[in-house]
Amino acid sequence: MENPPRPTTPQPLHGMFTAVPPRYDFVNRIITLGLDKRWRSLAARTCLEDNPETVLDLGCGTGDLTVNIACLARKNTEITGLDFSQPMLEIAEQKAAKAGVFKSVRFIQGNATALPFSDAYFDCVGISFAFRNLTYKNPLAQAHFAEVTRVLKPGGRYVIVESSQPENPVIRALFNLYVRVFVAPVGILVSRNRGAYRYLAESITRFYTPWEVRDMLKAAGFRDVSYRPLLFGATGIHVAFK
Repeated sequence: MENPPRPTTPQPLHGMFTAVPPRYDFVNRIITLGLDKRWRSLAARTCLEDNPETVLDLGCGTGDLTVNIACLARKNTEITGLDFSQPMLEIAEQKAAKAGVFKSVRFIQGNATALPFSDAYFDCVGISFAFRNLTYKNPLAQAHFAEVTRVLKPGGRYVIVESSQPENPVIRALFNLYVRVFVAPVGILVSRNRGAYRYLAESITRFYTPWEVRDMLKAAGFRDVSYRPLLFGATGIHVAFK
């Protein structure tokens, strides 16, 4: 592993995700009705299916997926969490210590378009609810894909758990209504960050379909792309291989 450089170029959404950490987890539990914990647990198990020796949690935020992986992984599995928000990483370190896995993980401040790792370093890259931020109206989306493929070993897996668009039009309409009339107002009320949760509502309701995500991953050079819908397709797990 190379020494991680400090990120010097401001990234889209950087200020937003530096401001929201104090109530970030609390709001997530409310707006997902607590289901986000189960979804991350499923993603962690998916990351570990091939008994990887090295795992990266990209855009790890407050460390939920990282800690899940560390609690389930075999001894001596090298687990790294990377995020550009230092306040979120501080919370992630506290969670790892509380879960008793602090010595099993390493948290690094960095950005997804300039990963501080050598080529073909990781067996698996996981990302939980940050893929949308890296791809939706993000001019750096292709740079993110290029970096993930660069740091993955040949045959390595990319595991994405993210909000999605339900295939059934009625369920999709109800889901989008829920996001607009409950998720956004509650997020704004509890976090007191209007910009962050207005962005959240827009990016969720207008995010790509599973088939569009599949095409994006294939265009980026991934193969054997699969998708597992969760909660009637409002969320899902994508798996792709380098």
